[in-house]
This record gives sequence, structure tokens and C-alpha cells, in this order.
Amino acid sequence: MTPTPPLAVSIDLHRRALRLEWLTTLWNIAEAVVAIGSGAVAGSTALVAFGVDSLIEVSSALVVMWRLFTAGPEAEPEEAEHIDRRAHFLVGITFFILAAYVAVDASLALVNHVPPESSRVGILLAVASLIAMPTLAHAKQRTGRQMGSKALEADARETWLCAYLSASLLIGLGLNARFGWWWADPIAGLAMVPFILWQGRSAIREARSTDGD
Repeated sequence: MTPTPPLAVSIDLHRRALRLEWLTTLWNIAEAVVAIGSGAVAGSTALVAFGVDSLIEVSSALVVMWRLFTAGPEAEPEEAEHIDRRAHFLVGITFFILAAYVAVDASLALVNHVPPESSRVGILLAVASLIAMPTLAHAKQRTGRQMGSKALEADARETWLCAYLSASLLIGLGLNARFGWWWADPIAGLAMVPFILWQGRSAIREARSTDGD
């Protein structure tokens, strides 16, 4: 059996990475449309917040797609590394956007005493996201390591965070329904803010530390 040439392996990884980012983008756009639309109709701030979080995840995926289209498998190693550093830096910024949004949304929920509204659409969306996001995150993490793409690995970590926020929403709904703990979901969100900021800071510092320009 003839060994596969290294370039073919690179092409395969590149195509896999693109497929994963397309899936992430399409999934989150659909999730945002359903969540924001349903939330606006039902007056559910939790659903609207869920949709906005999905749009932030889209921004991270689009950055990685830009990286993949700009430096394809035929790109020189130096060029691919340079573009990947830029994308890594931009993905790091999206962590700060996500942290700011979670902090503001959770703080307003606490100040205004807003419980997580229980809705069938919200529960189904959170469950679906809790299944899809870890699957995508794991695949992106593995592909990023194989490609040597720090940007793709950072985007995978943001996808893991989205899975955590979906779990937080479900747990918050359950605790509110069972014990009346309306504050559980926003408190869990606030507890994640330092970790999200740390991830963003780490991504930006890694991108800058390896930048030879």
C-alpha cells in the first residue's frame, strides 16, 4: 500500500477543520434565531441571552474560518503560522466579549430578580446544545492539535464554555423549579467569568509571545 503523502494529510485535516467550523457556525446561527425569536415572543430573557451567546460563538468560528481560507494546506509553514497567530489573538478577544456579556446579563438578572423562565423551547435548545457542543469541541480540539493550530484549539475551548453555559441554564431551571433558587443560574454564570477572562488572556498572551513580527 502506497503511503499517503504529507500534503494529502494536510488537505484532509484542513477540510475536516473547515467542516467543523461550518457546522459550528450553522448550528449557532440556527440556535440564535430560534432562541432570540422564541424569547422575544415569550418574553424570556434567558432564551434571548442564550441566543446572544450563540452569536458570540459564531464570531469565534468565523475568525477560524478566515484563518483556514487565508492559509490553506498549500500555504508555506511561516505564512500559516503567522495567520494562525492573528486568528488566535482574535479568538482571544471573543473570550473577553463573552465574559463581558455573561457578567452583564447575570448581574442584571440578580439585580432585577429575574428567574430563568421555564419553556419547552429553552429546555430543548439547552439539551440539544449540551449534546452538540461537547462533540464539536472535542473534534475541533483534536483537529487543532493535529494541525498545530492554536486558533482552532482556542475556538474549541470557547465551544466547551458554551456547553457549560447550556448545562448551567438547565441546572438553573431545575433548581428554580425544585427549590425556588432563581439566583442559581446567574451565580453560576458569574462564577465562570474569571475563567473565561483567563482563557482570553492566555490566548492573547500565547499569540503575542510567539509573534516574531
